[in-house]
Amino acid sequence: MNRLQRALDALVTRVDTPAPIVVADVMQGNIDRMQAFANQRGLQVRPHVKTHKCVEIGRRQVKAGAVGITAGNVGEAEVFAAAGFDDIFIAYPIWAAGTKGPRIRKLAETIRLRVGVDNLAAIDALADAMGEDAGRLEVVVEVDCGARRSGAPAEAAGKLAAAARKRGLVPAGVFTYPGHGSVGPDARQRAALDQETALTTAVRSLAAAGITPDVVSAGSTPTVEFSTSGVITEIRPGEYVFNDLNNTRLGACTEDQIALFVAGTVVSDWVPDQVILDVGTKVLGREGSPERGFGGIAGTNATLSKLNEYHGFLPLPEGFQPGVGTVLPVVPNHVCPVVVNFEEYIVTDSTGTTLERWPVDARGFLN
Repeated sequence: MNRLQRALDALVTRVDTPAPIVVADVMQGNIDRMQAFANQRGLQVRPHVKTHKCVEIGRRQVKAGAVGITAGNVGEAEVFAAAGFDDIFIAYPIWAAGTKGPRIRKLAETIRLRVGVDNLAAIDALADAMGEDAGRLEVVVEVDCGARRSGAPAEAAGKLAAAARKRGLVPAGVFTYPGHGSVGPDARQRAALDQETALTTAVRSLAAAGITPDVVSAGSTPTVEFSTSGVITEIRPGEYVFNDLNNTRLGACTEDQIALFVAGTVVSDWVPDQVILDVGTKVLGREGSPERGFGGIAGTNATLSKLNEYHGFLPLPEGFQPGVGTVLPVVPNHVCPVVVNFEEYIVTDSTGTTLERWPVDARGFLN
């Protein structure tokens, strides 16, 4: 029997579905393995908490050796700062409008705060928001390494860092995100090489402006295996803590390293060779395709072919015939969108003998 199904079977009378189940010993193994990888290469780990949004998990990452955490927005940073995390990087090009300016200023007064910038207007807005306390806020210039997302051209990093310094902010370094490494297994190493080239160019650009970076920060889980260039000082993986089908397909993890699944119940079986699960887009999000599926059943080759809001359509391969009431372990394609749909995790171990409930503390904090 598949290990996730075995753990689920031991829990099945104690949980309602749909529910996210975290296998804590597998998760801890993922945390420890990433930290050991970084330690062996002289890198610092700053995990991205957007994947789990859970204070308890963040504490475990820091206890294992993480230098701090990465957040995706001001709200996430506030939640974790209130819980005692005192070294936070908001890896996003912040626009300090509305309440964000005062909130960033308040955070910078109590913790070591770094925020991402990739344009002059954002630098001015941050400096205006910080006022006479501009020297409390560290900014990290984001450069594009080929993902064509946010991020300035690498050769512009020095100009942006110098502008931040002129406004009284502290230019701390550069970062990038090699998102194009998720296209396929062959793209991982190529994207990591693009990342190295961009960061090297950015560091030279800073040097030309008379700035020595404290941090040269790289992501992501799919590319981290190849993010070992000497120019890099820090890695920001997120999904590694749980892993998912996408990372398995990319070769970034094994099936045994998947630490989160969703317990879903078969609720209807009227259509021949198909059952319906209580797992739809409000649980798994919308990531997937008819060709790739929208999530898989652990230990089988069955994949969800379609999702409605509350319905998951599961075609049945030969020899697999779960009846109504059967509870199945659904492994998501991408784990991050699943987390935001639940208020708590059901936490167990590989045997399913333990059961705890951990809050998803930063759920709903999107600005």
